[in-house]
Amino acid sequence: MPKLGFIGWAAFLAAATCQGALAQSGLPIRNIQVDVAPLRANVGDPTASWVQQGLPGELARALAGRMTARGGTLIVRIDYVTLGPIKDSSARDNISGVATIGGVQRPVRATTKYQASAIDQTLVERSNRERVTQLVQALTFWLAKDL
Repeated sequence: MPKLGFIGWAAFLAAATCQGALAQSGLPIRNIQVDVAPLRANVGDPTASWVQQGLPGELARALAGRMTARGGTLIVRIDYVTLGPIKDSSARDNISGVATIGGVQRPVRATTKYQASAIDQTLVERSNRERVTQLVQALTFWLAKDL
């Protein structure tokens, strides 16, 4: 994990504060369901398991200020995760699916840039899990912002 200087921490704190404020301003949510069945059919495990393990908790934290007994159920279906090929020591990764709340479906997608390191070649599973974790976090940010 890279070290953050003062500007890096300031940007991180600004983004976290902004995300928290946005998460409290949208539709109320009663509970969260994550469906990775299409992802499991498309790419299999361990990718689907990583998303299933990480996304519900990330969403619960990001949307905590909007959770209420009067809210609707947020259903997030993940269809695809694509870990792009590493070119010039970086890759573009994508996650996509559909979010449904209050009967309204919205396509959702997030893209991240992964910076490869020399150790990735020997620890492929660990680096792939980190890439999926980054995608889950990016998707959570956009869901909290846009719903």
